[in-house]
Amino acid sequence: MSNDQPTSGQPPEDDPFLKEPHGPQGSQEPQGPQGPQGPQGPSSGSPYGGTPPPPPSGPPPGPPPPYDSGPYGGGGPYGGVDPLAGMPPLGEPGKRILARLVDFLIISIPLYLISLPWGGVVETNNRSNNGVGDVFTQTYNARQLLWSLIGLVAYVAYDTYFTHKDGRTLGKRLMKLRVAMLNDGRVPDTGTAFLRAVVLWLPALLCCPCLWWLINIVLMFTDKPYRQGLQDKAAKTVVVQTD
Repeated sequence: MSNDQPTSGQPPEDDPFLKEPHGPQGSQEPQGPQGPQGPQGPSSGSPYGGTPPPPPSGPPPGPPPPYDSGPYGGGGPYGGVDPLAGMPPLGEPGKRILARLVDFLIISIPLYLISLPWGGVVETNNRSNNGVGDVFTQTYNARQLLWSLIGLVAYVAYDTYFTHKDGRTLGKRLMKLRVAMLNDGRVPDTGTAFLRAVVLWLPALLCCPCLWWLINIVLMFTDKPYRQGLQDKAAKTVVVQTD
């Protein structure tokens, strides 16, 4: 039998003290899921010390539905199927139309009165039609274009200011409606409010007013699931009811 002792210096490769740390009693210190347990408890994994918790049941994680953790609170479960979970009720189309009409009158009536000393917004000519009767025709000239641009600035400024202020123009306040960001219910910031106003009023005043309003009214009734007009789709907003 050999009584050779290990030479001083580096321990041999099979030295157990080199491979496994030992506790005060010489026993192996238990290992956590990702490292040894230190004096402050486990460095990772379950707070109860050794076994990691079972995987959660239910649907896999995904983006939360709008307003799930927004100012309205509550809402459906994370990753729920219902896109309206946690949102206040959507604004009724009839109330939205009335609110828009109120806003339109608030701006258009003062603009019309201001334009009267310069001939009015619309020039009307009285012409005879072969003795049958008088026919009123409207001509779109440079003066009307100027007033359309003035109206565009007024409507966009009005909508931007009140939408950014608290999401409610005067018409929406009267109808108990407000504009909110679709993802979390916040009041739109200035850039979003401006984009929404431009998309709404630019075509309505300078391009195709009848067709534009018709499209938006149809979308209020038919768009799923948020009843977004084209301005809401562009700005990622939604119109909801308030108390």
